[in-house]
Amino acid sequence: MSRTFVPLKKKDRKFLPADFKISDWENVQPYFEELQKRDLNNKEQLTKWLEDVSELEAVISEDACWRQINMTCDTTNKEYEAAFTYFCMEIEPKMKPYGFELNKKLLACPFTKELDNNLFFPYLRSVDNAAKLYRDENVPLQADMSMLAQQYGVISGAMSVEVDGKEYTLQQAVKFLHSPDRGIRETVFTKVATRRLHDKDQLNELFDKLLTLRQQIAVNAGFENYRDYKFRELGRFDYSVADCFAFHDAVREHIIPLQAMLVKYRQKRLGVDTMRPWDSDAEPAGTEPLHPFKDGNELTAKAIEVFNRLQPYFSGCLQTMQQMHRLDMESRKGKAPGGYNCPLAETGVPFIFMNAAGTMGDVITMMHEGGHAVHSFLSDPLALSAFKEYPMEIAELASMSMELFTMEHWDVFFSDDQELKRAQLEEMERIISVLPWIATIDKYQHWLYTNPGHTIAQREAAWLTILNEFSTGITDWAGFEEYRTNFWQKQLHLFEVPFYYIEYGIAQLGAIAMWRQYRLNKEQALDNYMNALSLGYTKTLKELYATAGIKFDFSAGYVKELADFVVPVLKERGVA
Repeated sequence: MSRTFVPLKKKDRKFLPADFKISDWENVQPYFEELQKRDLNNKEQLTKWLEDVSELEAVISEDACWRQINMTCDTTNKEYEAAFTYFCMEIEPKMKPYGFELNKKLLACPFTKELDNNLFFPYLRSVDNAAKLYRDENVPLQADMSMLAQQYGVISGAMSVEVDGKEYTLQQAVKFLHSPDRGIRETVFTKVATRRLHDKDQLNELFDKLLTLRQQIAVNAGFENYRDYKFRELGRFDYSVADCFAFHDAVREHIIPLQAMLVKYRQKRLGVDTMRPWDSDAEPAGTEPLHPFKDGNELTAKAIEVFNRLQPYFSGCLQTMQQMHRLDMESRKGKAPGGYNCPLAETGVPFIFMNAAGTMGDVITMMHEGGHAVHSFLSDPLALSAFKEYPMEIAELASMSMELFTMEHWDVFFSDDQELKRAQLEEMERIISVLPWIATIDKYQHWLYTNPGHTIAQREAAWLTILNEFSTGITDWAGFEEYRTNFWQKQLHLFEVPFYYIEYGIAQLGAIAMWRQYRLNKEQALDNYMNALSLGYTKTLKELYATAGIKFDFSAGYVKELADFVVPVLKERGVA
């Protein structure tokens, strides 16, 4: 079933004035009060009330998102920082008590039970969960936590290194680690490690503050630790802590052997006796690094072509974003690290932020964030904003599956067949290597938050124990022990979005299953993919995965099944 792309049209406001803009809390508050006081005497009034709540949420969400987008695009702009800070400290905390009262109003309304359970079940389940977790005393703590978390981007965004007399952000410097010149790789790796260690104490101090706040929030809500609180807050209704540990075990047993095979294959190609940290992304001498594009404009144009070949609907999404200036692609000093797709709830057209520096990794990031963007477009027609607040386990399935679906069309970036195979192999290597890293970060978070009050030394020891558990042991880190001990600090999720990481692992396994389906029947796989994403969060995770034609499963048996599928695919690309 082919879908025709229809440009999104911003919905007319029916509750707020068309020219309404958020300036301060005082101009927002009356709308919350009106919703709180409104009578709900029948199902029709409840439905209209839900639509008005959704509209207000969408307008506020988009305003908040633009404040964050502006700040991450230019962390040096004090006006952007002030606007974001104002929202976090003066608007958001005052909204939360009203949000709690609106949730209670919905749950108490006798007509709520008349809503279509097939559509509203996940939403009402989330509302009930949020109401049970809410505590007045946590509102200022959460505001403080948001502000502290943003400091990670400020600290990281200021990091740069000098190579051959030119300054590079750490994201830009990554391209040197693909160089066939081992001396250059070692030099740049050393500079990056030294630069990161320069701020290790500052980042430890920041993290300690965050840990203290998070633990207090958990205790206030009646939980023993932040891990258990966060599982509830994230709405992890479809899997448990025990399932996460099962995932860790399955990755250690069935994925790390694949990773070891790939590391040894690269070592053989490099012809080195010992693998060092700067060798993991390198090619043999005489082999130039892949150069898939020159700048952000070329990356955008080629990404649109790839998406068009796969499914014209997908390219329509990117073209709309390009026309609306919702792509910020290139790395520059003062720009926050990382990449993201930010849904914009009122206009429906999202924003992609990334730090492209001309590497193959940037192509993968573009495919990934493009998958998120497609998800935003497909779910936009849903009636309520809440229906589009899908959990990360399905959001990341959208993005990671897109990476794999698009691989056969990467000849848009590479005219040479050998370069195309190299690029595809890099993607496979990244997928295999990221699963142990996800298991490492997730298991580390379980330790961090079930051991409140730990010291920095205890934190470092726990990190090394867990890191070693999910390492192949092939790479020699001699001379960089301190850097490896503090390696966790480069993972922004630990600072900014705690416990949001296992979702990547669950979705990555799902994406491999989607790719297996795609290789058997491309049209059916794409139909299933689009049908699942169109549902937003009107179905449970297990139902969404079933609609996509795959299982929501990360047991050892299923992981082994997917690993067995990957082995011949690797051999197709020359891995022996």
